[in-house]
Amino acid sequence: MRGRRKRMLEGLDQDIREHIERETQDNIERGMTPEEAAYAARRKFGNVTQVKEDTRNVWSVVWLEQMVEDMYFGLRMLRKNPGFAAVAVLTLALGIGANAAIFSVMNAVLLKPLAIEDPSRLLYVQEQWRDLFPAVSVGNFNDLAQQSISFAKLCASNSASFNLATDEAPQRVQGELASGNYFATFGVQPLVGRGFTTDEDKPGHGQVVVISERLWRTQLHGDLAIVGQPLLLNGARYTVVGIMPKTFDPLLNDSDIWIPEAFTAKQLADYDNHYLNVMGRLKDNVSAAQAQAEMDTIAARLQQQHPIDNKDRGFRSTSLTAALLGDQRLVLRMMLGAVGLLLLIACANVANLQLARARSRQREIALRAAVGASPQRIVRQLLAENVVLGVFGGVGGILLAFWGVSWVVVHGPADVPRLQQTAIDAKTLAFACGVTLFSSVLFGLAPALRSASIRLSEAFKAGTGSGSGSRDRLRSGLVIAEVALALMLMAGAGLLIRSALLVSRVDPGFDTPNLVVGRVGLSETGYHDPVMARQTFERMVREAAALPGVQSAAVVSRAPLAGGGSSNGLLAEGKPFDMANLIDSQLQVVSPGYVSTVRIPLKAGRDFTLQDTRDRTLVTLVNETLARSMWPGQDPIGKRFACCEPGPKGRMDPVWHEVVGVVADVRAWGLDRQIAPEFYLPVAQMPASAWDWIGRTMDLVIRTEGGAIPVRELQTVVASVAPGTPIYHVSSMQNTISSSLERSRFDTMLLTIFAVTALLLSSIGIYGVLSYTVAQRTRDIGIRMTLGATRTQVMRNVLSYGARLTGLGLLAGLGAALVGTRVVASLLYSVRPTDAITFTAVSAVLAGVALLASYIPARRAMRVDPMVALRHE
Repeated sequence: MRGRRKRMLEGLDQDIREHIERETQDNIERGMTPEEAAYAARRKFGNVTQVKEDTRNVWSVVWLEQMVEDMYFGLRMLRKNPGFAAVAVLTLALGIGANAAIFSVMNAVLLKPLAIEDPSRLLYVQEQWRDLFPAVSVGNFNDLAQQSISFAKLCASNSASFNLATDEAPQRVQGELASGNYFATFGVQPLVGRGFTTDEDKPGHGQVVVISERLWRTQLHGDLAIVGQPLLLNGARYTVVGIMPKTFDPLLNDSDIWIPEAFTAKQLADYDNHYLNVMGRLKDNVSAAQAQAEMDTIAARLQQQHPIDNKDRGFRSTSLTAALLGDQRLVLRMMLGAVGLLLLIACANVANLQLARARSRQREIALRAAVGASPQRIVRQLLAENVVLGVFGGVGGILLAFWGVSWVVVHGPADVPRLQQTAIDAKTLAFACGVTLFSSVLFGLAPALRSASIRLSEAFKAGTGSGSGSRDRLRSGLVIAEVALALMLMAGAGLLIRSALLVSRVDPGFDTPNLVVGRVGLSETGYHDPVMARQTFERMVREAAALPGVQSAAVVSRAPLAGGGSSNGLLAEGKPFDMANLIDSQLQVVSPGYVSTVRIPLKAGRDFTLQDTRDRTLVTLVNETLARSMWPGQDPIGKRFACCEPGPKGRMDPVWHEVVGVVADVRAWGLDRQIAPEFYLPVAQMPASAWDWIGRTMDLVIRTEGGAIPVRELQTVVASVAPGTPIYHVSSMQNTISSSLERSRFDTMLLTIFAVTALLLSSIGIYGVLSYTVAQRTRDIGIRMTLGATRTQVMRNVLSYGARLTGLGLLAGLGAALVGTRVVASLLYSVRPTDAITFTAVSAVLAGVALLASYIPARRAMRVDPMVALRHE
């Protein structure tokens, strides 16, 4: 293309020369001298450069040729100014790289569709009771499936875990009990084999299993012959009938095993226990609103048919994607907004650099205008240079994004779904290219327009003098914007830091050092008898307590901060049975000695003892929150409430539990979570049905004398007491607490990194503007010092200018931050989004850094030699 263009230009030059020569010869023949003839011919022809420009404009590929030429010219200009180019490219790379990295995370977690057929047509159905949204009971699911005509398919599942027998050692594997149409609802076919048949979803016929590709490859050696072969799960044999592809994870819970639910008649009549995840695929002609309206009608009907269990209970549906990923949206959008602000700061910084550079190029631009270049042509040329700069920044940003994404995948919180799938893919590269183009125009447009509007008389004046006031105002405005944006980021990071510090000081309600927890699940096949299950756990406690270095041991249905658990509605004695009188409370089944092992303070009454057996008075411990809620202003010791099981005459015949002790509140669901009412039952008094609630799974808790976690010793104890049963998730309580705070700490650290980068860029912006101002006003400073101004006065003048810029930026930033920080309100603990301490602290830090950035140019101004400055001018 360049060769063709060169030939065309050479031909154009020759045509112009010949035309002028002919006109000159005609003038000579008319009696003019050769000099007069040539001058008249050139005047008649006009501006040669403009004629060339106009001629090229009619060529079909002129815009492309001009763009290529402008790019080459821009590249040459950057090579002549390596310092400017390096600073600008690095600044842009930081902004573009941060945006690309966060977008790639957002793409993997939020934007990428679930690996199922048409996820937009899938709804996640919950029950709604008061302001709670529990899972669905089997009875309500069954009635909804039979009565609804809005769904093409409606399936259900509930989480379960299994002991998988392998050649090496038993493994605990996460899975689900699923209805027969589970796979068909999601529209995903097995990689090998098949899903469940209708008959296999019936009681007594469900001894089949579908496994994940991950389990097949990691535990079963990728052997295709496994289909049709048995697996030993929880001590029972299940025939493998299918292998689901590795992308199949519709509920994002890393399930590796699916077994048919096979509801019994008793389960289908159960409207009291709520534990099912329910998903429905809408029919093609049905909207989500229509389905919700139908479910409201069905819920009203079920309230009449089952007034005890379904009073004030309805259904709520949301899209499956929103239900699974809704908690991630706020944080990721906040992070994307943060890196967006960072990019704006970077663009403002580069724009300021461009404005300073444009000052030194005034004569060059004026010369181009003088020889015929139009303002539009000059702007196009300068924007092309900015695009070259942006491309280099974009390449650097993508390289930084690759590193950032790998760092996030390795160090990111484990509870973020699909985070491990984060990668720089085609969509991320397209986003990075868009950001690069946007940035190139954003930071280059104002300097280009300023340069194109320069007056020739100003450009060719001798001396530099003091810079243009309008240009100074633009540069100052950019710095003010940088400071304001930096303050917004710093305020958000400061609030999260302050919140994290407060959370770290929260008392969990028990003594965490030297406390070790491991989870043990007994199989239903070998431990179906409740007495046998209880005796197995009791023996496990005794064996663990006898280990060297162990002070005491106990079991609990769910240890603090372990997640999950069961809840029950409690009815205080003396109140009529009405759903409105029930207090929803978390249930913990514990062995005697649990309170003392965990060291939960006993506030009143006594702890459980070995004598608290089923043939004695049924007793309970309550936490302080439950005591206040159920018996405000009263002594709860000796009070009773009904819960957990029907009496001999049925559900209306309450079984009473007497309160024998009050324990301190424990932050069992997170240090930053609100404390819920909680009650404890002794393991020897728990109803037989409770073993099904907890899945015959309990946490073994031991208090050690210190040192390493006795993992092998605990494995030996469990294997000797319950052969074939693993102990898993063994961890110290301090590690568990640290893991529970992993998400908030990671978010805080990430936002802090962005805020520190913004602080650095804004300080560079202040430094650059003041340095430029000092350089441009060297002559003015020299004159003032000659007329008697002291060096201190000169320094104070420069510092005051920097302080004015900083102060205006702080004022603008505070106003914006007071509004913007409300976005992080739900992420804060005991801190208001308008916290005065945080805003004061970040403002002080930003002002201090800005003052430091102003000090260096101020000292340079103070050292100006008046005679040297004047002689230079």
